[in-house]
Amino acid sequence: MKRRSTLWLALAILTAATPGMSDAETVVNVFAAGSLRASLTEIAQTFETETPSASVVFVFGASGLLKDRLLAGEQASLFASANMDHPQALLADGRAASVAPFTRNRLCVLARPGLALTSDTVVQRMLDPEVKVGISTPKADPSGDYAFELFDRVEASGSAAPGSAAKLKAKALQLTGGPLSPTPPAGQSVYAAMLAERQADLFVTYCTNAVSARQERAGLQIVDVSPQINVSATYGLAVLREADPVAQRFAAYLSGSTAQGILRRNGFAEL
Repeated sequence: MKRRSTLWLALAILTAATPGMSDAETVVNVFAAGSLRASLTEIAQTFETETPSASVVFVFGASGLLKDRLLAGEQASLFASANMDHPQALLADGRAASVAPFTRNRLCVLARPGLALTSDTVVQRMLDPEVKVGISTPKADPSGDYAFELFDRVEASGSAAPGSAAKLKAKALQLTGGPLSPTPPAGQSVYAAMLAERQADLFVTYCTNAVSARQERAGLQIVDVSPQINVSATYGLAVLREADPVAQRFAAYLSGSTAQGILRRNGFAEL
């Protein structure tokens, strides 16, 4: 018993002699889809307030490109993707310990000021040869894959003539989310910038991106897409093998009421 007391005394002296030893900061590195930037930044701030020893650091980008970086050996604790396929690829490769969905998004059409556009006419306007349609890059960015799926649904639903899906895919300008896509100035919406520069007349993108862009440029239009052709995007979270207990705690926090409330306030939907 005396020996045990001596050991605890030695540990207490060591801790007291090493400032910050008991409350050392733990960094949680998170790779995350760009569409999550505003929500995850706010969620991380609340988590850090509740967990003073934690510091959450993000790398934002197109989910497909981030997945490739992780498969190539870059280190992170968590990967928040705009689809389930990329986290599942990490799980199959052995990089991830677990994968689970944590929120959903959907597609909207973001349009420049002055473009005549309604929910009823959006398909015809997208097919108009004079209208430039912007999307993200398929395979590199799930938003582009979802846009292609929406084009397929346009034709399959009878909303447009046979061949319309191929026509939309051929004319769509893959302006964002690719390895060579331009990077907007820090803190600015790439979609708002592309429309302002007239690189596109309208953009098929996540509704959350559209809301953020219009907050930046008040004249932009957001047009809802009919549920008949819209696409629901399920976001997946991969807990990577190197995740420590604090990172695992942040992963669990994303499913809690505080984080889910922030996601919904930013336009995301419940699972």
